[in-house]
Amino acid sequence: MQYCFGVDVGGTSIKMGLFDIDGNVIDKWEIPTRTMNKGVQILPDIASSIQNKMLERELQKENILGVGLGVPGPVDQKGVVYRCVNLGWDVFNVDETLTNLLGLPVHAGNDANVAALGEMWKGGGVGYKNLVVATLGTGVGGGIIVEGHVLAGANGSGGEIGHIHVQDGEEDVCGCGNKGCLEQYASATGIVRLAKRALESTTKSTILDIHKLSAKSVFDAVKENDEVAIEIANQFGEYLGKGLAAVAGVTNPEAIVIGGGVSKAGDILLQYIQQNYQKFVFHGSKDVQFKLATLENDAGIFGAARLVLD
Repeated sequence: MQYCFGVDVGGTSIKMGLFDIDGNVIDKWEIPTRTMNKGVQILPDIASSIQNKMLERELQKENILGVGLGVPGPVDQKGVVYRCVNLGWDVFNVDETLTNLLGLPVHAGNDANVAALGEMWKGGGVGYKNLVVATLGTGVGGGIIVEGHVLAGANGSGGEIGHIHVQDGEEDVCGCGNKGCLEQYASATGIVRLAKRALESTTKSTILDIHKLSAKSVFDAVKENDEVAIEIANQFGEYLGKGLAAVAGVTNPEAIVIGGGVSKAGDILLQYIQQNYQKFVFHGSKDVQFKLATLENDAGIFGAARLVLD
């Protein structure tokens, strides 16, 4: 029997999974991410944890096809990481480094791209080989899958849909350093930004409390037919629908999968995205299917495992 490991490296914890070649999870666990001293201990910690799991499961190296790794930064096709700010990493070859520690093949990719691969394989994108995955969390992550493979780009920066420019004249600065990025309006924090601006300018009655705003509270109010919340949801949907229409104009996907914490609002979220997407998209991509992601926090380890099997 052969297996592979999927590893999703986050700024706080590292999620790890042992999979068989059919994508069944044999085991999953987490270890803390030790980011001190520029993250020098992260890869040795991963190697040690994998070796311990192999001992526990009585697995030999010949049983392991390899280790897939999702990291929060650009990664090129050779496994070179181009800075991971949250981990303290600069530019180096993560594939080679971890291979030397483990003696196993390693395949690394950007975490959002890897999560998209996971959703295609075992999540909301099952049955589609051409899809876009948008992850709406603190920021907006993205992954583009073409014919079953991640579109990573020259240095792993492909699929950064959160940093498409969608608004001129924005004064607030995005985390990337630019202004007017999709992330500033379609992420959880972006929805709160839209809500604050709406509440500061409206005279309409609303159940929203400016001191207790969240993406969840906005969409909960939408479900209660709150007029102001519906206006905010329409703004959010217009930004995201326009951004996704632009992406679809280039990639012509079969499906668009929406994940991240904001997606927990459910089908009502898709309603606002889809109706605005239809306004702006080129006719050749009007029939795209909108789906909710299903793997939640496990998308990264599934996608990382799939990297090994591709």
